[in-house]
Amino acid sequence: MFDDADRDLMRAFARYIDHANELAQSEQKAVLTPIGERVRDHLGVDPQSVPVVTEELPDHRLVDADIALEELAGDAPGALIGIAGDDSRFHSSVSEFIANPHMRWAPGPVSYADRATGPDATRRVVSFGLRLLTFDGSPIAVVQRSAKPEYGRSSATLELLGTDQDAAAAFLQRLRALMIERSVLRGQVLSFVRSEYGSDAGATFLRRPDIAADDVVLADGVLDEVVDHVVGIGEQRDALLAAGQHLKRGVLLYGPPGTGKTLTIRHLLTRTPDVTAILLTGSSIAAIGSAAEIARTFQPSIVVLEDIDLVAMERHSSPQPLLFEVLDALDGLDGDADVAFVMTTNRVSVLERALADRPGRVDLAVEVPLPALPERVRLFRRYAGSLPFSDDALAEAAERADGTTGSFAKELMRRSVLGAALRGAQPADEDLRAALDSLLTERSALTRKLLGTRTGDGADDDEPDDDDDDDGEAFAAGEVGWVAVAPLSRTTFRPDGSIGTLATGIQYVDEEEDEDEDEDEDDGGTPRP
Repeated sequence: MFDDADRDLMRAFARYIDHANELAQSEQKAVLTPIGERVRDHLGVDPQSVPVVTEELPDHRLVDADIALEELAGDAPGALIGIAGDDSRFHSSVSEFIANPHMRWAPGPVSYADRATGPDATRRVVSFGLRLLTFDGSPIAVVQRSAKPEYGRSSATLELLGTDQDAAAAFLQRLRALMIERSVLRGQVLSFVRSEYGSDAGATFLRRPDIAADDVVLADGVLDEVVDHVVGIGEQRDALLAAGQHLKRGVLLYGPPGTGKTLTIRHLLTRTPDVTAILLTGSSIAAIGSAAEIARTFQPSIVVLEDIDLVAMERHSSPQPLLFEVLDALDGLDGDADVAFVMTTNRVSVLERALADRPGRVDLAVEVPLPALPERVRLFRRYAGSLPFSDDALAEAAERADGTTGSFAKELMRRSVLGAALRGAQPADEDLRAALDSLLTERSALTRKLLGTRTGDGADDDEPDDDDDDDGEAFAAGEVGWVAVAPLSRTTFRPDGSIGTLATGIQYVDEEEDEDEDEDEDDGGTPRP
């Protein structure tokens, strides 16, 4: 048990500890580093009394921030200095740079890094430095840093100190506006990649394709319908808005692989040279949030999501399927947002139910089927180019190659040229026929499938088509003979909605649905011992 003397001693010791801490904090506050002294001289007050405002931004926006800050700084001498020191500076706070009894942070060389400003252009930007500038007569200090995922910094940061908080807020507002006005992202074709440290996706620049309308071989009217919806709405935005109509739109291109969906998108990008485009495919579709933000900020814009069926039901940063994140991003745009979402899929059945459950997100679905004979003739002539094949030979080959795509036609022409070269002659109709005969043989069945062949002479008639055999489509048509069993309740369920009772010791097999509805409800299927 403690007596009164013990308690008095403990209280006295506690007061001593509190006093020692106050002295240590007072001493630490008073010890400005050389960097802290420069900031104090610029601000005119003790920087330890000034709050720090932090602005985080994706690392791909660092170029925009660098351009905006350089414009705001003007030609002021000594407006940019570096911070010398070891690697601990990459995870030290601004407060530690200003006052630190253990590390005397001093001015040093500015750290720079090259950042892309286009597919073939770069800019040297400040990756670590201190800017001392004046805005509307008020002094401002900004620490500019790039992302350093290896040091736990997944985003770029601007850390701002200003004696006048109203002026500091106005400075940030002007900075953000300049970052949009001067942005290197506007009107570019972008994609997203993840860093080696698994940090947030960052934008990268791609060259804008150059695909003419004649290069896209589709059935009559298909390309025009897509172009009118994606490009035409943007071109007629004033008339639509004046009539109270919305601009945002969602387009779905569906059909077998190799039929021209990607080529159609490349043509759309060619037709829109000043439009910001973001291309997402595969795992990069997980960056849909960042892509939608860029699309919203730098309108007019197009967001392309290729082969969305491959990741539609996967879950990434959210518990809901990725497809729903995509649809939410489209739904989150204002009606007057000049943004087009264009999705492609080889298996529309994977998406159909989800799209139907959230109506209005996609307002145009266009099938891009296997090319019919007129389209195949155009494809063969296109890929033949200047090769000396007769029109009759190309038409004959196109007719024989039923169910093939442009990939097949392209490979056929290459084999024709190779065959002629092997016999030491110029390509002729006989080389075209020989190459086609080889591709249509049984041993080339897998090659044909890999080139996109589905039906006709070049098809694998013995093997089911993956798209046609999709469970989702069969279920919609009521053609699946499965039986689902809930063993605890001894209940069976069939695709037509009928419910039966599971008999003990009986196993069910797939079969055609019994026409007698009453018998179905009693038995739930056909028993097998």
